[in-house]
Amino acid sequence: MADLFQIGDVSGLTESGSAIAGSALSTGDLRRKYNFGDRVSELAIAQDPFFRMLSKVSKKPTDDHQFKFTERRPSYHKRYAYVTAHGTSRAGLAVTPAEVTASNIDPGDTYYFQFMTDYKSAGNIGQVRGSSNSIQVGDDGTQPEFIIPGQLIKIPFQATDDTTSKAVSIAVKDYIVVRVEEATKTSTGTRAANVNAVDCKCVVVKDLDTDTNNELAGWGAGGSANQSLAGTGTTDAEFAAMTMIELEGARSHVVGNSFGQGSGYPETWKDNPFSTGYGLTQIFKTSLAMDNTTRATVTKYEPNEYARVWREKLIEHKWDIETALLFGSQYTDGAGVTHTQGAIDYIISYGNVFDGDGMGGTGSKSQDDFLDDMSHFLDPRYNNANATLFFVSTDVYNWLHKLSGYMSANMSQIATVGDSQARANWDMGRAGSKDAFGVSVTTFTTPYGDMNVARNVHLDGSPVKMLGVNMRYCSYRPLVGNGLNRDTAIYVGVQTLENSGVDRRVDLIQTEAGMEWQMPESHAVWK
Repeated sequence: MADLFQIGDVSGLTESGSAIAGSALSTGDLRRKYNFGDRVSELAIAQDPFFRMLSKVSKKPTDDHQFKFTERRPSYHKRYAYVTAHGTSRAGLAVTPAEVTASNIDPGDTYYFQFMTDYKSAGNIGQVRGSSNSIQVGDDGTQPEFIIPGQLIKIPFQATDDTTSKAVSIAVKDYIVVRVEEATKTSTGTRAANVNAVDCKCVVVKDLDTDTNNELAGWGAGGSANQSLAGTGTTDAEFAAMTMIELEGARSHVVGNSFGQGSGYPETWKDNPFSTGYGLTQIFKTSLAMDNTTRATVTKYEPNEYARVWREKLIEHKWDIETALLFGSQYTDGAGVTHTQGAIDYIISYGNVFDGDGMGGTGSKSQDDFLDDMSHFLDPRYNNANATLFFVSTDVYNWLHKLSGYMSANMSQIATVGDSQARANWDMGRAGSKDAFGVSVTTFTTPYGDMNVARNVHLDGSPVKMLGVNMRYCSYRPLVGNGLNRDTAIYVGVQTLENSGVDRRVDLIQTEAGMEWQMPESHAVWK
């Protein structure tokens, strides 16, 4: 790695100390700027894996210190809603009408259902597990725009009434299919008064297989008892903590459409898959100042003290960028100083947040719990395991190896098939390690895709156990514009005896860059 520090040679400094301060370089040469943006990530790779990976696979310059970007989410898999009320008339819509039960529902019957959902129609921005900014059922902008006459909607039923007011898993036993005849948007009231709902007149197309499955599953929409999933008594935080399994059991989905012979064209709905966001760049500075007496003194072990300290300052600068990209928060202070958004702050605010208690130590987290987390996070509708890189603390890195090691050492089975043997594969295992741009990455197999894991020592001692970052939806954005490149650069001789009259020398390392974060549903944190 010695070649990485040859920038010191321009000032008469080398690692070997063969040149010393006071060499015959002009002041102009000393005040030269050297772009170091593509080389700084080569330093201390094991200490700063996140910045290293970003620099190699997700670097995208910006020409504005406040940069904007557009997110795009498809809508085809978002056509779901929760039944929040039902009845035999629109005026009679209620949570628990006795007439909408299994024993009463027959093909050809007409019923009214009220639907609400938990994602923004503009941008298709959906509910994310554990987010502190979670979208609640019926929030402003969540009205289910996709419901139009002619659509077929599958409504789930469960076998037993739930009389609780908190979230419970719904064991879906059956379903009915209804055809929407009329769809009327509500326009007054508050979230609690179902302002962002659609009231639908529907005809039953398919009834239930058995009358024992008499609990209509929805959001506070029980068929003959109090509630199915949650409702009035559920807090925003409790809703944000619900698992995908719990939510899916209460959702009614579009399952096609149907029209009569000779019928005209149907109504249409238009989605808006685009949303915008913004980020800020941050200016990082690291300087080295040393008086010329010290620079000229030959020291023991490393003769050139300036060269020794300079190497450490380069690594220190990269260390500062790495930690800011992990722990920083997007903010502009009263003096106009801007701060970029770190991974942890962004994900906790908008992404998936899972309980990391017991990962890497004592606590309640089991392998089964962890696999449940992975099934939610790596849902193929929202995320791609191949593009996700997991950064973990040292104790979690060890914990994952212990999990896979236990399975391999104690639970592997070898079966003889004819003249050959076949090894049974288990849910959790270590598939091997590889070098990715200098970062050591270990691959663990799960039923939901491979986990590519890199140890990050900066997470040690923090409340964060693991980060799951989809590298397709984040970018490192150095400021580059109008002929100026504000990526990491070295400014040699910003102060010298020749240009200031002060008997010392100051060199400066400076970076102006920020983080762009998109698609929070594709990122996760365990804490």
